[in-house]
Order: sequence, then structure tokens, then C-alpha cells
Amino acid sequence: MAIPCATQNEINLDAAQQICRNRTVALLEGSNMSCSLDAVDFFNQEGILYVPAKAANAGGVAVSGLEMAQNASRASWSYGHVDRKLQEIMQYIFEQCFEASQQYGAPGNLLLGANIAGFVKVAKAMQWQGVV
Repeated sequence: MAIPCATQNEINLDAAQQICRNRTVALLEGSNMSCSLDAVDFFNQEGILYVPAKAANAGGVAVSGLEMAQNASRASWSYGHVDRKLQEIMQYIFEQCFEASQQYGAPGNLLLGANIAGFVKVAKAMQWQGVV
């Protein structure tokens, strides 16, 4: 596995090809947009699991939300409780990304799936609010 955590587009096509030669099976972005689009396309073409930052980094945001919920309820949750909730959230995020990638004709393209799933979520919220 590779987890780039520096700057945008640090993984270009050349770096992606080297990562593939090293028999990497998955790349999870630890920083925002670590990979160029050419690199992402290459990973998808080669069957390397690519998890975009907006999905991979959602765990940190989710734990912040869990912390706020815990504080608002004046409760003290165990590590195990928080971990189970986080796993449920991350599983849901993966399912949404994967299902959107399948529904829109690019099975397994988690970047496309994450973009579509995120857009749909925001669009539905805007409709619910009467904006659209």
C-alpha cells in the first residue's frame, strides 16, 4: 500500500508507474489530491485500488463529528464505541462511492464515485432547503 501525504499532484504518471512496478495493490490519499488525474487514470487502468482523499480523509472529519455529538450529549464514549461508529461511517462512505461508480458506468473508479456521491448529497440538501 502507498499513502502519499504531502502536496497536491505529488504522484504524477511517472511516479504512478513506479508505484505499480513495486507491486503496490492500493493507494490511499493522505493529503488532498495527492495524485494527478493521469496517475488516477493509470491506477484504475492497472486495477490498483485508488482511494481519493475526500473519501480516505473522511475519517478525521467523522471523528470530529462524533466528538461534538459526545460533548453535546455530555456523555463519555468508550474507544470501542467510537471505533465501531467510525467503521460504520467509513463503510457507508465506501459503499456510496462504489455504488455511484457502478451506477455511472465506471465500476471501481472511486474518484468518480466520490465526486458523484458528494454532488448528489449536496444537490439533495439544496433541494430540501428549497434552493433549487
